[in-house]
Amino acid sequence: MSNPVFSNSPVFGDPNDRRNRARAQAGAGNGAMATQTIDAVTLDKMYEAPSATARDTGRLTYDDVIIKTAGLFALLVVSAAVTWTLVPGLWVVGAVVGLVLGLVNAFKREPSPVLISLYAVAQGVFLGGISLYFEQRSPGLVVQAVLATFAVFAASLFLFRSGRVRVTPKFTRWLIVALVGYLVFSLVNVVLMIFNVGGGEFGPLRSGPLGIVVGLVAVGLAAASLIVDFDSIKRGVEMGAPRKLAWSAAFGLVVTLVWLYLELLRLLAILRGD
Repeated sequence: MSNPVFSNSPVFGDPNDRRNRARAQAGAGNGAMATQTIDAVTLDKMYEAPSATARDTGRLTYDDVIIKTAGLFALLVVSAAVTWTLVPGLWVVGAVVGLVLGLVNAFKREPSPVLISLYAVAQGVFLGGISLYFEQRSPGLVVQAVLATFAVFAASLFLFRSGRVRVTPKFTRWLIVALVGYLVFSLVNVVLMIFNVGGGEFGPLRSGPLGIVVGLVAVGLAAASLIVDFDSIKRGVEMGAPRKLAWSAAFGLVVTLVWLYLELLRLLAILRGD
Protein backbone atom coordinates (compact mmCIF):
# COMPACT_ATOMS: atom_id res chain seq x y z
CA MET A 1 0.00 0.00 0.00
CA SER A 2 1.38 3.43 -0.93
CA ASN A 3 1.74 6.37 1.41
CA PRO A 4 -1.79 7.74 2.05
CA VAL A 5 -0.48 11.29 1.98
CA PHE A 6 0.50 10.81 -1.66
CA SER A 7 -2.23 8.38 -2.71
CA ASN A 8 -4.97 10.75 -1.55
CA SER A 9 -3.41 13.75 -3.25
CA PRO A 10 -4.81 14.90 -6.59
CA VAL A 11 -1.27 15.91 -7.56
CA PHE A 12 0.75 12.85 -6.59
CA GLY A 13 -2.03 10.21 -6.61
CA ASP A 14 -2.41 7.38 -9.11
CA PRO A 15 -4.31 8.73 -12.16
CA ASN A 16 -5.97 5.34 -12.63
CA ASP A 17 -7.65 5.60 -9.21
CA ARG A 18 -11.36 6.49 -9.46
CA ARG A 19 -11.22 9.08 -6.71
CA ASN A 20 -8.37 10.90 -8.33
CA ARG A 21 -10.04 10.78 -11.73
CA ALA A 22 -13.18 12.29 -10.18
CA ARG A 23 -11.16 15.08 -8.58
CA ALA A 24 -9.42 15.82 -11.84
CA GLN A 25 -12.69 15.81 -13.79
CA ALA A 26 -14.29 18.16 -11.26
CA GLY A 27 -11.84 20.85 -12.23
CA ALA A 28 -11.86 20.08 -15.94
CA GLY A 29 -14.78 22.44 -16.55
CA ASN A 30 -12.46 25.40 -16.01
CA GLY A 31 -10.16 24.19 -18.77
CA ALA A 32 -6.89 22.29 -18.82
CA MET A 33 -4.83 25.46 -18.54
CA ALA A 34 -6.62 26.56 -15.35
CA THR A 35 -6.04 23.14 -13.79
CA GLN A 36 -2.33 23.26 -14.58
CA THR A 37 -2.11 26.79 -13.18
CA ILE A 38 -3.79 25.83 -9.90
CA ASP A 39 -1.54 22.82 -9.50
CA ALA A 40 1.55 24.92 -10.17
CA VAL A 41 0.51 27.56 -7.63
CA THR A 42 -0.18 24.88 -5.04
CA LEU A 43 3.20 23.31 -5.59
CA ASP A 44 4.95 26.68 -5.39
CA LYS A 45 3.27 27.40 -2.06
CA MET A 46 4.28 24.00 -0.75
CA TYR A 47 7.92 24.51 -1.69
CA GLU A 48 8.06 28.13 -0.54
CA ALA A 49 6.44 27.47 2.84
CA PRO A 50 8.98 27.57 5.72
CA SER A 51 9.85 24.35 7.44
CA ALA A 52 7.99 23.58 10.64
CA THR A 53 10.00 24.57 13.70
CA ALA A 54 10.07 22.88 17.09
CA ARG A 55 7.66 25.56 18.36
CA ASP A 56 5.22 24.82 15.52
CA THR A 57 5.20 21.13 16.43
CA GLY A 58 4.80 21.75 20.16
CA ARG A 59 8.27 20.53 21.06
CA LEU A 60 10.60 21.82 23.74
CA THR A 61 13.02 24.59 22.81
CA TYR A 62 15.78 26.41 24.66
CA ASP A 63 13.77 29.63 24.35
CA ASP A 64 10.89 28.00 26.21
CA VAL A 65 13.18 27.04 29.08
CA ILE A 66 14.80 30.48 29.21
CA ILE A 67 11.45 32.30 29.22
CA LYS A 68 9.94 30.07 31.91
CA THR A 69 13.08 30.33 34.07
CA ALA A 70 13.18 34.11 33.73
CA GLY A 71 9.52 34.31 34.69
CA LEU A 72 10.03 32.21 37.80
CA PHE A 73 13.00 34.31 38.84
CA ALA A 74 10.97 37.46 38.36
CA LEU A 75 8.35 36.08 40.76
CA LEU A 76 11.05 35.05 43.21
CA VAL A 77 12.80 38.43 43.16
CA VAL A 78 9.56 40.41 43.53
CA SER A 79 8.32 38.32 46.45
CA ALA A 80 11.77 38.50 48.05
CA ALA A 81 11.82 42.30 47.73
CA VAL A 82 8.34 42.61 49.26
CA THR A 83 9.26 40.31 52.15
CA TRP A 84 12.57 42.10 52.73
CA THR A 85 10.80 45.48 52.87
CA LEU A 86 7.50 44.72 54.59
CA VAL A 87 7.27 41.34 56.32
CA PRO A 88 10.71 39.74 56.83
CA GLY A 89 9.31 37.60 59.65
CA LEU A 90 7.37 35.51 57.13
CA TRP A 91 10.55 33.78 55.99
CA VAL A 92 9.68 30.75 58.17
CA VAL A 93 6.32 30.38 56.42
CA GLY A 94 8.04 30.70 53.05
CA ALA A 95 10.55 28.03 54.00
CA VAL A 96 7.88 25.52 55.03
CA VAL A 97 5.58 26.22 52.08
CA GLY A 98 8.50 26.16 49.68
CA LEU A 99 9.66 22.80 51.02
CA VAL A 100 6.18 21.28 50.65
CA LEU A 101 5.63 22.68 47.16
CA GLY A 102 9.13 21.65 46.14
CA LEU A 103 8.42 18.03 47.08
CA VAL A 104 4.99 18.09 45.41
CA ASN A 105 6.39 19.47 42.16
CA ALA A 106 9.36 17.12 42.22
CA PHE A 107 7.14 14.03 42.32
CA LYS A 108 4.36 15.17 39.99
CA ARG A 109 4.30 13.34 36.67
CA GLU A 110 2.92 16.34 34.81
CA PRO A 111 4.30 19.83 35.53
CA SER A 112 1.85 22.29 37.06
CA PRO A 113 2.63 25.91 36.10
CA VAL A 114 0.52 27.18 39.02
CA LEU A 115 2.26 25.06 41.67
CA ILE A 116 5.69 25.79 40.23
CA SER A 117 4.94 29.53 40.23
CA LEU A 118 3.71 29.33 43.83
CA TYR A 119 6.94 27.54 44.73
CA ALA A 120 8.93 30.45 43.28
CA VAL A 121 6.87 32.93 45.32
CA ALA A 122 7.33 30.90 48.53
CA GLN A 123 11.07 30.66 47.97
CA GLY A 124 11.17 34.40 47.39
CA VAL A 125 9.48 34.97 50.75
CA PHE A 126 12.01 32.68 52.41
CA LEU A 127 15.05 34.20 50.70
CA GLY A 128 13.86 37.77 51.32
CA GLY A 129 13.64 37.28 55.06
CA ILE A 130 16.78 35.19 55.51
CA SER A 131 18.81 37.51 53.27
CA LEU A 132 17.80 40.54 55.34
CA TYR A 133 18.94 38.72 58.47
CA PHE A 134 22.41 38.15 57.00
CA GLU A 135 22.58 41.65 55.54
CA GLN A 136 21.85 43.29 58.89
CA ARG A 137 24.67 41.35 60.53
CA SER A 138 27.12 41.84 57.68
CA PRO A 139 26.31 44.67 55.24
CA GLY A 140 27.14 43.87 51.63
CA LEU A 141 27.02 40.11 52.16
CA VAL A 142 23.87 39.56 50.08
CA VAL A 143 25.28 41.40 47.06
CA GLN A 144 28.40 39.27 47.25
CA ALA A 145 26.34 36.08 47.47
CA VAL A 146 24.19 37.08 44.48
CA LEU A 147 27.25 37.92 42.37
CA ALA A 148 28.95 34.69 43.42
CA THR A 149 25.81 32.71 42.46
CA PHE A 150 25.78 34.19 38.97
CA ALA A 151 29.52 33.59 38.66
CA VAL A 152 29.18 29.90 39.55
CA PHE A 153 26.21 29.58 37.19
CA ALA A 154 28.19 31.14 34.32
CA ALA A 155 31.24 28.97 35.06
CA SER A 156 29.10 25.82 35.11
CA LEU A 157 27.45 26.75 31.82
CA PHE A 158 30.85 27.45 30.25
CA LEU A 159 32.27 24.12 31.41
CA PHE A 160 29.25 22.31 30.01
CA ARG A 161 29.08 24.13 26.68
CA SER A 162 32.82 23.86 26.10
CA GLY A 163 32.80 20.11 26.75
CA ARG A 164 35.39 20.38 29.50
CA VAL A 165 32.98 18.57 31.82
CA ARG A 166 30.88 15.78 30.33
CA VAL A 167 27.87 14.23 32.01
CA THR A 168 28.64 10.52 31.84
CA PRO A 169 26.91 7.69 33.75
CA LYS A 170 29.95 7.57 36.04
CA PHE A 171 29.72 11.31 36.70
CA THR A 172 26.00 11.05 37.47
CA ARG A 173 26.51 8.11 39.86
CA TRP A 174 29.28 9.98 41.65
CA LEU A 175 27.07 13.05 42.05
CA ILE A 176 24.15 11.03 43.44
CA VAL A 177 26.37 9.34 46.02
CA ALA A 178 27.91 12.69 46.98
CA LEU A 179 24.51 14.35 47.33
CA VAL A 180 23.20 11.54 49.52
CA GLY A 181 26.29 11.80 51.70
CA TYR A 182 25.88 15.57 51.97
CA LEU A 183 22.20 15.14 52.90
CA VAL A 184 23.04 12.69 55.69
CA PHE A 185 25.80 15.01 56.92
CA SER A 186 23.36 17.94 57.00
CA LEU A 187 20.74 15.95 58.88
CA VAL A 188 23.29 14.97 61.51
CA ASN A 189 24.29 18.62 61.85
CA VAL A 190 20.65 19.66 62.30
CA VAL A 191 20.13 17.03 65.01
CA LEU A 192 23.21 18.29 66.85
CA MET A 193 21.88 21.84 66.59
CA ILE A 194 18.50 20.81 68.02
CA PHE A 195 20.15 19.20 71.05
CA ASN A 196 22.64 22.08 71.34
CA VAL A 197 25.67 19.84 70.96
CA GLY A 198 28.91 21.53 70.01
CA GLY A 199 27.56 25.06 69.55
CA GLY A 200 28.00 27.16 66.45
CA GLU A 201 25.26 29.22 64.78
CA PHE A 202 25.18 26.91 61.76
CA GLY A 203 25.72 23.80 63.84
CA PRO A 204 28.95 22.21 65.06
CA LEU A 205 29.66 20.64 61.67
CA ARG A 206 29.08 23.85 59.68
CA SER A 207 31.14 26.34 61.69
CA GLY A 208 34.79 27.33 61.74
CA PRO A 209 37.37 25.76 59.40
CA LEU A 210 35.26 22.63 58.98
CA GLY A 211 32.32 24.79 57.96
CA ILE A 212 34.45 26.43 55.26
CA VAL A 213 35.50 23.06 53.85
CA VAL A 214 31.93 21.76 53.90
CA GLY A 215 30.69 24.98 52.30
CA LEU A 216 33.17 24.67 49.45
CA VAL A 217 32.14 21.06 48.91
CA ALA A 218 28.47 22.06 48.87
CA VAL A 219 29.12 24.80 46.30
CA GLY A 220 30.98 22.26 44.16
CA LEU A 221 28.05 19.83 44.38
CA ALA A 222 25.60 22.57 43.43
CA ALA A 223 27.75 23.50 40.43
CA ALA A 224 27.89 19.84 39.36
CA SER A 225 24.11 19.65 39.74
CA LEU A 226 23.76 22.64 37.42
CA ILE A 227 25.84 20.87 34.79
CA VAL A 228 23.58 17.82 35.05
CA ASP A 229 20.55 20.15 34.73
CA PHE A 230 22.00 21.63 31.53
CA ASP A 231 22.59 18.17 30.11
CA SER A 232 19.04 17.09 30.92
CA ILE A 233 17.62 20.15 29.17
CA LYS A 234 19.84 19.52 26.15
CA ARG A 235 18.67 15.93 25.86
CA GLY A 236 15.05 17.01 26.23
CA VAL A 237 15.36 19.48 23.37
CA GLU A 238 17.19 17.01 21.12
CA MET A 239 14.65 14.26 21.78
CA GLY A 240 11.73 16.54 20.94
CA ALA A 241 10.15 16.52 24.39
CA PRO A 242 6.76 18.25 24.81
CA ARG A 243 6.95 22.00 25.28
CA LYS A 244 5.14 21.82 28.63
CA LEU A 245 8.27 20.23 30.13
CA ALA A 246 9.91 23.64 29.96
CA TRP A 247 8.19 24.25 33.30
CA SER A 248 9.92 21.21 34.78
CA ALA A 249 13.28 22.36 33.44
CA ALA A 250 12.81 25.86 34.83
CA PHE A 251 11.72 24.46 38.17
CA GLY A 252 14.83 22.29 38.38
CA LEU A 253 17.12 25.22 37.62
CA VAL A 254 15.46 27.41 40.26
CA VAL A 255 15.78 24.68 42.91
CA THR A 256 19.50 24.27 42.22
CA LEU A 257 20.20 28.00 42.12
CA VAL A 258 18.35 28.65 45.39
CA TRP A 259 20.42 25.93 47.05
CA LEU A 260 23.62 27.39 45.56
CA TYR A 261 22.76 30.90 46.79
CA LEU A 262 22.09 29.68 50.34
CA GLU A 263 25.36 27.76 50.46
CA LEU A 264 27.30 30.78 49.23
CA LEU A 265 25.52 33.04 51.70
CA ARG A 266 26.49 30.76 54.57
CA LEU A 267 30.04 30.26 53.30
CA LEU A 268 30.67 33.99 52.92
CA ALA A 269 29.28 34.62 56.40
CA ILE A 270 31.75 32.11 57.86
CA LEU A 271 34.64 33.61 55.90
CA ARG A 272 33.75 37.04 57.22
CA GLY A 273 33.73 35.70 60.75
CA ASP A 274 30.04 36.45 61.19
